[in-house]
Amino acid sequence: MATDTIAGLLLARLGDGHPGVRTTERSYTWDETVRHSAARGALARALHVEGRPFHVGVLLENVPEFLFWLGGAALAGATVVGINPTRRGAELAAEVRHTDCQLIVTDRAGLALLDGLDVGVERERFLLVDDPDHHRLLARHTSPPAAEAAVTPRTQLLLLLTSGTTGTAKAARCSQGRLAALGHANAAKYAIGRDDVSYCCMPLFHGNALMGLWAPSLASGAEIALTPRFSASGFLPDVRRFGATYFTYVGKALGYVMATEERPDDAENTLTHGFGTEASPEDKAGFARRFGCRLIEVYGSSEGSGAVRQDPAAPPGALGRPARPAVQVVDPETLATCPAARLDEHGRVRNAEEAVGEIVVKDGADAFEGYYRNEAADAERVRHGWYWTGDLGYVDAAGFLYFAGRAGDWIRVDGENTSALRIEQVLRRHPDVVAAGVYAVPDPRSGDRVMAALELREGAGFDQAEFAAFLAEQQDLGTKQAPHLVRVSRRLPATGSNKVRKPALKAEAWLCEDPVYERQGRGSPAYRPLDAVRRAALREEFSRHGRQRFLPGPG
Repeated sequence: MATDTIAGLLLARLGDGHPGVRTTERSYTWDETVRHSAARGALARALHVEGRPFHVGVLLENVPEFLFWLGGAALAGATVVGINPTRRGAELAAEVRHTDCQLIVTDRAGLALLDGLDVGVERERFLLVDDPDHHRLLARHTSPPAAEAAVTPRTQLLLLLTSGTTGTAKAARCSQGRLAALGHANAAKYAIGRDDVSYCCMPLFHGNALMGLWAPSLASGAEIALTPRFSASGFLPDVRRFGATYFTYVGKALGYVMATEERPDDAENTLTHGFGTEASPEDKAGFARRFGCRLIEVYGSSEGSGAVRQDPAAPPGALGRPARPAVQVVDPETLATCPAARLDEHGRVRNAEEAVGEIVVKDGADAFEGYYRNEAADAERVRHGWYWTGDLGYVDAAGFLYFAGRAGDWIRVDGENTSALRIEQVLRRHPDVVAAGVYAVPDPRSGDRVMAALELREGAGFDQAEFAAFLAEQQDLGTKQAPHLVRVSRRLPATGSNKVRKPALKAEAWLCEDPVYERQGRGSPAYRPLDAVRRAALREEFSRHGRQRFLPGPG
């Protein structure tokens, strides 16, 4: 049986009695997984309205139903739109509407999140997986598993939602053929075999879990262990409970795990390897020491991958080497290849103006599958016949490639992109805020933190508790969008046209003369002044995690 599609990979598991999907409550063999998928595919087909895009929105935590609907969509020739539950209000509604879903699969919790929003889907076309009627409906659609005849490697399977630089929704296309190829390649690259237990703690609406875990586990027949959502305190107990050998992560999640209390028996677990992005060098080394597990860091995106080749000789902080000569760092204006970066003893770039450019893949345009209904975004990605990643980078004299930030006005928090413009629009609703600039500042461990600079009206003061309460009331401010750092100013630097000069703000970050406040905890916002002691502690934390070169101001 051909396995060049996800449908083909699924049907190859028909009759396979090996464990396929497991939760703390029950386990499904691969054969059961395929049959459950087929029932959902048949239901989707029965509800499909001809002439409309065959798009199924899925708003669920990491539960078996999510995987069954992924499989069902593959067999039916449908497209799954993974809906991000950290979005809120108008932003969430706009993203769902943009993708033209004709069905939404969710549960009561997801229904409450969507309640009152215009998502372009009639309420009667919501399928609630925790409603008893859902299972009675599925029981009427059992049939021998098979793929629709029209399914080919080019059949679209996923629309992966990301945020654009202006806050408008972008949905990256992913075909069955590309995901199946990634399944085969990543199973080999990350050594995911039949006897592995792949612990899925990253969200299934994200490419990290789908491309780095689900597809390769399906290709190799490995067992997939699901937890509803990531929990730092629950990570090791889950690993032990499931006997997990492999997992995926983003850098901040790894940092949260490393922040849990270390115990003498931490290394007494079954983990052998993991794959992820944007972890600090110290966290990677500390994780290997503490848990006895090697980590494989890569560079890639939902739109494309394969730009970087791993090299064990790479210095801390480097991504690896360009995978082939076509992967280069270029000046976006002149199109010339940037000269090698000169690094100081702390790894900071001394010739950043000439060495830092955009990472491009000169032979990658044909592999890029584009965005749904967004020709402008497609044109931004493919220019001069090249694929432009939208990421900044530099190459050192030894030929190692480094990531240096993002070209657009967006911020990457916990492995997810969020729009600075959208947050600014929320902040400007505050009656005392005259102007706001939102930008990324580096997280000491990995990725970015959200920082906001506020210019207050004359005579207004900054009330920390009142500001925190204001943020909590904003229904369209996602859980990862509340500013971590807030700079309060009487006059923000501005351009001649009176626009906030965010590059100047970003260059200073929290090392400025204005008062700066830091958010406490990960729940509802609460702020306290960032005093000299805490500023020094932040600098020390950067140094400890090998991220000195990202520090603003003098080293």
